[in-house]
Amino acid sequence: MKIVTDSAAELTPEEMEKYDIVTAPLFIQFPEGEMKSSDISADDFYNRLEEMRPNIPTTAQPSSGNFAEIYKRILETGKSAFSIHISAGLSGTINAARVGAESISENHNIHFWDTMTLSGGERFQVLAAAMALNAGWSMEKISERLTEIRSKTEVIYTLETLEYLARGGRIGRVSALLGSLLKLKPVINVSHEDGKYSTVTKMRTIPAAMEAIADNLTGIYQNTPVWVTVLHGRFQKGAEELATLLDSRLKVAKMEVTRISPVLGVHTGPGIVGCAVVPMNLMEDLL
Repeated sequence: MKIVTDSAAELTPEEMEKYDIVTAPLFIQFPEGEMKSSDISADDFYNRLEEMRPNIPTTAQPSSGNFAEIYKRILETGKSAFSIHISAGLSGTINAARVGAESISENHNIHFWDTMTLSGGERFQVLAAAMALNAGWSMEKISERLTEIRSKTEVIYTLETLEYLARGGRIGRVSALLGSLLKLKPVINVSHEDGKYSTVTKMRTIPAAMEAIADNLTGIYQNTPVWVTVLHGRFQKGAEELATLLDSRLKVAKMEVTRISPVLGVHTGPGIVGCAVVPMNLMEDLL
């Protein structure tokens, strides 16, 4: 079996190579043309993004044809495909994948998984599936583990501005923060109920918002050992401060600080900082 995912999963090139994961590209559409998210560095992307203000580029999911080609190549090798994707509540990617599979005669050998999240949270599920496959786990056992990871992973972040979410039309249930509240710093998570953005709280400053993130996560995980991935757009200082704060408040078994994919940065801008957190016991037996 071969794993297929999308570029919202924030996998490193090393992880994709190690686990032989196929990544369907998400696209950024600039006025002069479209490019794969992976074809532009984070810093070059944010430079272009800020130069375009008040306009912003748009994004596009892989087409059903893209997925059909991927699945055909996999099936031709005699393997089946396990397609793991960004939340259907935030993107049409998994729906495009299903449509692509419908055009293939052997589509019973293609399996789908909605992570109901994105970014670092999606990455945890993709990595867990890849490691479990390497360990010889059955699909039933993998699905059980992914269900548990999905229900116990938190993706939560704050933003310097809601401008990009608003302009990109991705603001969902945080729309109540618009207007007079635009100057406040929202704390937003991905809901376990429907995989969409939801407002946790709003604060007046980024440091206060990061404290609110730490409070929220402390209440959820308490003394549970966790794997924390701190992510940011172009906000290294904020990411380091959040990592230090979480290290002092949570029982951190593993800590990473990394950048979010440019295709997600379209909707957040450079001033995003947040994290994905998963109980370590759900991952460590696979490492």
